[in-house]
Amino acid sequence: MLFALALIPVIALLCFIYFNDKKEKEPIGLLIGLFFAGIGSIIPAIIGEAIGQAFLNVIIPYNSVIKGYIFAILIVGPAEEIGKYLMLRLITWKSKNFNYSYDAIVYAVFVSLGFAAIENVGYVFMNGIGTALLRMFTAVPGHACFAVFMGYFYSKSKYAKLTRNGKAAGYTALSLILPILTHGVYDAIIMGARESDFAVFMGLSAILWIGYVIALFVVSCIIIVKSSRNDFCIVTLPGDLQTVYRPAVAGTWKCECGTVNYFNYCSECGRQRPANNTTWNCPKCGTLSSYNFCGNCGCPKPGSQQA
Repeated sequence: MLFALALIPVIALLCFIYFNDKKEKEPIGLLIGLFFAGIGSIIPAIIGEAIGQAFLNVIIPYNSVIKGYIFAILIVGPAEEIGKYLMLRLITWKSKNFNYSYDAIVYAVFVSLGFAAIENVGYVFMNGIGTALLRMFTAVPGHACFAVFMGYFYSKSKYAKLTRNGKAAGYTALSLILPILTHGVYDAIIMGARESDFAVFMGLSAILWIGYVIALFVVSCIIIVKSSRNDFCIVTLPGDLQTVYRPAVAGTWKCECGTVNYFNYCSECGRQRPANNTTWNCPKCGTLSSYNFCGNCGCPKPGSQQA
């Protein structure tokens, strides 16, 4: 019962993110790997938090609201979010499947919810059903929100790197700094209230925390919906030939190795789906393509019979 309560919100959020990936679904094997990588990221997070707390105890030996704030923002946030980011970067940055802008949000959320799943199981078994119900609507979705911010700027960083527009470093920094700050503030409000002896301060902190959580969820949902609707192929550079196709439109194809495939790459040897010999510019978005539809926006080729 407790195990189910701990994992239900994780599964629900994973499904929500996955089914908002409209253009091209990510390989299940990759997503499972990211989820378990997120679970593994809890180890360096625990080590980092333990070391940080030891140093903090030397500097500030007594408990206080300020100490709670410092621990949350400068230790907990960085320790957890940097670990998640490293897993995300190592597994996906050079992956051939990372070809659409929304992919980064999917990847980041799967890593983050892997972390949230194992963390939630621990908290729920220690504290019971009340904690399970509270974290179902707060902590677990909170981890997903931090990941949405990370994935959004991670995608921009990858596209900036490909287009060499000089903004990659800035977007990379934002993909780390924003999740660290939002996570740190989330924990700081709670930890600061715990260290206070004043009922009024604790009450105001509770109101502030509820407002912060609601704002976090609303902004994240807006980013998810807009990113899903405006999903585009990030591996296509301006003026380059579009060779990434929508599987649902393109149908199956036979690779040189003899394998019949549905997706854009051969499952056996990794070759990319071949393009036609003729090229055309999409009248809607201007993308250069060589198939019967634009791989960026999905607009059919003028005069083509294929929908």
